Amino acid sequence: MNRKIAILRGINVGGKRKILMADLKALCEKLGWKQIKTYIQSGNVIFDSVESNSELESTLEKAIVEKFGLDVPVIVRSSKELQDSIDKNPFFSKDADINQLHLTFLKEKPANENIEKVFTYNYEPDKFKVDNKDVFLFCEGKYHQSKLTNNLFEKKLKVGATTRNWKTVLKLREISQL
Repeated sequence: MNRKIAILRGINVGGKRKILMADLKALCEKLGWKQIKTYIQSGNVIFDSVESNSELESTLEKAIVEKFGLDVPVIVRSSKELQDSIDKNPFFSKDADINQLHLTFLKEKPANENIEKVFTYNYEPDKFKVDNKDVFLFCEGKYHQSKLTNNLFEKKLKVGATTRNWKTVLKLREISQL
């Protein structure tokens, strides 16, 4: 079995698209996944499975539509992929304020021409770097005040996206290594 992390987009935000984590865990159990753990209400599921990431994404998206009637994008990474992303963050250092760091997970690697287009705009004082299926963010202020949103990256890069703060990313790594 391989340790996986499913990251759901846009649930339990502002009381909308509500899915209880206990219900999400039960749904994953019905899908046959093993060693399931959830982390915080924003939709993070850690589990074991031998299926590919894309198969798991599709399976969980369909199951959520059937069970809850919600169209919820899902991005899956292996524990190793998450660790590789953490290791590659250009804004992370021992002196970094992790409250300013975020990771936007992309459903797939964007086309080079779309990556080039996203850099034609000014997002200062915030910074970002696109690396394969990750967008590393440094937000000078609060993330919700930044122009570097999921919607921006989805529109400009033409791929699905969801973002987690750096504390959550580190906690997902910790849980996935247990």
